[in-house]
Amino acid sequence: MSIKAGFAVCGSFCSFSKVIPQMQSLVNDNVEVIPIMSQNAAGISTRFGKAEDIRAQIENICGREAITSIEGAEPIGPKKLCDVLIVAPCTGNTLAKMALGVTDTSVTMAVKSHMRNNRPVVLAVSTNDALSNSAINIGKLKNTKNIYFVPMKQDDPAGKPNSMAADFSLIRQTVDNALEGRQINPVMLG
Repeated sequence: MSIKAGFAVCGSFCSFSKVIPQMQSLVNDNVEVIPIMSQNAAGISTRFGKAEDIRAQIENICGREAITSIEGAEPIGPKKLCDVLIVAPCTGNTLAKMALGVTDTSVTMAVKSHMRNNRPVVLAVSTNDALSNSAINIGKLKNTKNIYFVPMKQDDPAGKPNSMAADFSLIRQTVDNALEGRQINPVMLG
């Protein structure tokens, strides 16, 4: 079965070096990947790289221009462009917006538009407040139909005790399970 996956990248810039290889791996496995980038991910240069270089790398991997606007993301649902939508990295900001139904970025519009078709959304969390302010949003989304989480763990328990990041190497396994209506467990890794 040929899979069409939307791959939405949010501004957890420190995670890009772990996420982009997973995008490449999907493409190598003949998954058709539609790149989606939040305005921040597409437009902010940081110590982790220049925005234009990262965007060019993603577009080169996927062989198409990234969707970076609300207008560009809206047709994802009506045109049934994706079998699955991956948000990686998924920031605490995006988690909160999704939990509350706020649609003000290309990524949140992509999720909203895609979910109208009762198709799976896979979230690969990367946020410094997963075990504090974002915990309520993770809990709410965990109980939302068609939302699946890539298993996550504390990334620096001593230095950042509330921070968690997905095990990005499990994106493909989570996608495969989500397409069959199953969540990988445990969601919280030790």
